[in-house]
Amino acid sequence: MATLASQQYTVESPLEAIELCYRMGWTDGLPVVPPSQQRVLQFLEHAGREPSQPVLVEPVTGRIVTVEKAAINAVMAGCLPEHFPVVLAALEAMSDPDFNLHGATLNTGGSAVMAVVNGPIVQRIGMNSGVALFCPGNRANATIGRALHLVLWNCTGNRPDELDKTVMGHGGRYSMCIAEREEALPQGWQPFHVERGLPAGSSAVTVFTAAHPLQAGYHGSPDPKEILINVADTMTVLPPWNQELLMVVSPEILRHFDKARWSKADVGEFLFQEARRPGYAVRRAHKFRYSYHAQAAGDQDMLPVLDRPEALDIVAGGGEGGAFVLVVALYGNGIHSRSITREVQLKGTQEV
Repeated sequence: MATLASQQYTVESPLEAIELCYRMGWTDGLPVVPPSQQRVLQFLEHAGREPSQPVLVEPVTGRIVTVEKAAINAVMAGCLPEHFPVVLAALEAMSDPDFNLHGATLNTGGSAVMAVVNGPIVQRIGMNSGVALFCPGNRANATIGRALHLVLWNCTGNRPDELDKTVMGHGGRYSMCIAEREEALPQGWQPFHVERGLPAGSSAVTVFTAAHPLQAGYHGSPDPKEILINVADTMTVLPPWNQELLMVVSPEILRHFDKARWSKADVGEFLFQEARRPGYAVRRAHKFRYSYHAQAAGDQDMLPVLDRPEALDIVAGGGEGGAFVLVVALYGNGIHSRSITREVQLKGTQEV
């Protein structure tokens, strides 16, 4: 049996344990599940990982998050043991230098860690990829996303009384985790993690530093061009030359793409060409801040929101009966933080 290094406390009742977590500042404002030694050990056993193994290091402060600390926070978030491998994979993805953990999660503008899960594990742990996709209600979605932010809260100092100086904040810091609705993808489209180079039968999680989402869509026509003109118009509130931008697309729109035989590349190319704003308007709105082409741009130039067509990430998701997309910008226009995908590693020969 693994030996835990964390300090342990003795309390008289579950309610007293919850209140202890409040007094110690270990909660995000909502009640947490008291992390008993037995429960933490169950998570470690399920993952088959050593408690002392590092999974995340805060790059500026040097604070180390071990598998044990991750398990404690996953328990507190309300996860089940079978959710824990997804949490670990997401934390390992967040440790990639290109994710820019410190800058992307501690900036004054505010951003949230958003996780997108793919593969067979979505069905195995009962994740939501459909109706009310970004809403409360699904345990796996809610608790996996919450666990990531509790780790930052309790282990890396990402909290207002320590390192976090966000001016307004982001509601997604409670939880922002979805699964891709892979069965809704048009013919010939690959799931997101397969596009990233992982095998089709694998499970994976991708982490993004998400700004506040923008909803767009058009119900008046099945023509992809007419639908995407509306999306392009919504996108023009964003600064130009985004290096990466995420778009979550509903099944209704995906069916229109399928019928018209549009590929992901077609969608990216169309939005690259159509989502543009004149240079004078961008300059007047002070949206050149993170744009490395700013000095060469003229007032009459039509400046693209996307740096190139391939800068658009497309994920299937959401319920039926609505031609909607959700556009999610990344911290610093995707220049200062990039999304990272990691395969979910399961103990031994467990099947997902």
